Amino acid sequence: MKLLVVGGGGREHALAWKLKQSRMVTELFCAPGNGGTEGIATSVPISADRIKALKAWARQNRIDFTVVGPEAPLASGIVNEFRAAGLKIFGVNKSAARLESSKVFSKKLLQKYGIPTAKAEVFTDFDKASDYLKNTSYPIVIKADGLAAGKGVYICQDFKEAQKALKVCLGNPVLGQAGSSVVIEQYLEGEELSYIGLVDGQIFLPLAPSQDHKRIFEGDRGPNTGGMGAYSPVPWFDASWEERLTGEIIAPLLKGLVQEDIHYRGVLYIGLMISQGQPYVLEFNVRFGDPEIQAILFRLKSDLLPLLMATAQGRLANINRHAIEWDPRPAVCVVMASQGYPDHYEKGFVVEGLNGSEAQDWVVFHAGTMLDKGKIRTAGGRVLSVVARGSNYEEAIRTAYRGVSTLNWQGAYFRKDIGYRVCQKQK
Repeated sequence: MKLLVVGGGGREHALAWKLKQSRMVTELFCAPGNGGTEGIATSVPISADRIKALKAWARQNRIDFTVVGPEAPLASGIVNEFRAAGLKIFGVNKSAARLESSKVFSKKLLQKYGIPTAKAEVFTDFDKASDYLKNTSYPIVIKADGLAAGKGVYICQDFKEAQKALKVCLGNPVLGQAGSSVVIEQYLEGEELSYIGLVDGQIFLPLAPSQDHKRIFEGDRGPNTGGMGAYSPVPWFDASWEERLTGEIIAPLLKGLVQEDIHYRGVLYIGLMISQGQPYVLEFNVRFGDPEIQAILFRLKSDLLPLLMATAQGRLANINRHAIEWDPRPAVCVVMASQGYPDHYEKGFVVEGLNGSEAQDWVVFHAGTMLDKGKIRTAGGRVLSVVARGSNYEEAIRTAYRGVSTLNWQGAYFRKDIGYRVCQKQK
């Protein structure tokens, strides 16, 4: 089969790396790809947002199956375009993508179908939102409505911080349409969980659970990012938790999607907060989490491609989830970023240490990199992800940071405490 992976981040490099291992794949392409995918796939110089150009290229080159990585082309309707042209593709359609592209839509859906979530109010007017913030309790969470690359969420400790976040979110040209309205919601304390699975319209097939580290600084301080690291599995997550999430969240959600006439086939990422023993939905994403999927795929021993094809074709009932093989060892992912991320950062620095750096139990996935005259240079905020396995979490963490220590560029930054929660729990 000839496969096309759409996107150029760390998630797409991990997907291409895993799909390359399938015996079903004869040719692999990435559009546009990055400096890391160059070694395993043929790069296609078409950005992920150029949907018509991608469709034309896929038809001309007789691509058998396309896998979409990022959320933006899904929200813009790439799946609708491809299917209308008779092209087979993995990902949700434009209507289903609203679960991520509009926090207002997803919040109202959660409330309508009685799915546990934080209490919230929606505002489009700055003055009314500001008045609400004067009379609320803190901390409070402010979310821009639309897609903001994981950076449209602000946890505010007081009114001054909330006012600042509100000015950024409502009508800010940097966020564009993402800032046309805001969700102001109750702050929940507890432990986060990334619960990612495949949905074919009727069946939810869960993958291994994982936990992200969203804040830029150690100890989960500072602004949100797209993710600074992750680990999988989550040791406290067991069959009883899975049964509870199925009953309280997944079953009513799938029923609600059917009643809303939303035909959902693709990835469902449920961002959860476990607060005082109760699971609450923080967010939905309609694509694989980044960096969570890097850790998850490093543990997946089974072929990924049949799972994606069964999802796209509505055949998950034919998949025996217990036959899916997982490496029992935990995996830890550490993200290396450009200095200044998630705000201003410089690009174009040469990445050193890549040649011969990988070992049997760790791998480097590229995110914001480009190949320039034989050299890998930085080209984004999050630049590399180092993913490692170990017989236990501590060993996986040590191995990941050993990999990180071999890599460098001017201004390289990474958190030094990825996995700290699981280490604290096991002491």
